[in-house]
Amino acid sequence: MPITSELRPDGIRVVTMDHPPVNALTVQGWYDVAAALDEAGRDHDTKVVVLRAEGRGFNAGVDILEMQNTAGFDALIGANKGCFAAFKAVYECAVPVVAAVNGFCLGGGVGLVGNADCVVASDDAYFGVPEVKQGALGAATHMARLVPQHLMRTLYFTARTIRAADLVQFGSVLEVVPRDRLDDAALQVAGEIAAHDTRVIRAAKECLNGIDPIDVNKSYRFEQGFTMELNLAGVSDELRDTFVDRHREGTDQAAKKGSE
Repeated sequence: MPITSELRPDGIRVVTMDHPPVNALTVQGWYDVAAALDEAGRDHDTKVVVLRAEGRGFNAGVDILEMQNTAGFDALIGANKGCFAAFKAVYECAVPVVAAVNGFCLGGGVGLVGNADCVVASDDAYFGVPEVKQGALGAATHMARLVPQHLMRTLYFTARTIRAADLVQFGSVLEVVPRDRLDDAALQVAGEIAAHDTRVIRAAKECLNGIDPIDVNKSYRFEQGFTMELNLAGVSDELRDTFVDRHREGTDQAAKKGSE
């Protein structure tokens, strides 16, 4: 199962994404993330959530292959609504969410992490919003919570990535640790939160969301409107088809090399 949720005896709930090869989630996968976070918030035995991933990287965004292999706009609309639900669930989870980021965190991954309450990362972690390559827009709302405004725009327009280690200076990443210590570091922070009265922490989460200067749900939904325009114009399909063709070429070359 791509998304699992486990409540530890200390009140820390660990939600894990595990969808090989790169944790690019299907439409259902995004809804499953949302369901796991919603469940965590409703469960009063849950004091804090650690959102983590298995595999090569934290999250590579939406499953473009699923989108291009689905007739009509069902997969596109599903991905838009699924991502919105997942990001919203992280932000509105009744308890704090600690994101433990390993390897790549791209596109939708930035949406999850940008809406989290605390971020720890491994020393191989990096972030990016390469949406322009696939004719989409989105997660600028969330990248803007990780880096200053002009840097966000540069990363967005160029599709560059930025190392987790470079985000520590902005305070958006709490700490960077060796990959084999990432889970321990996330659990350490989560444990400090769980040690407090959960009634106070839940009130604090709602309070801090209430004083946020940006309505992240409305802001992200605004971004998605431009994605739909690009799709209706045919731009997105063209760029996603190019992505799929390159993926197939890479797969064919790997298979050919393996048979030699």
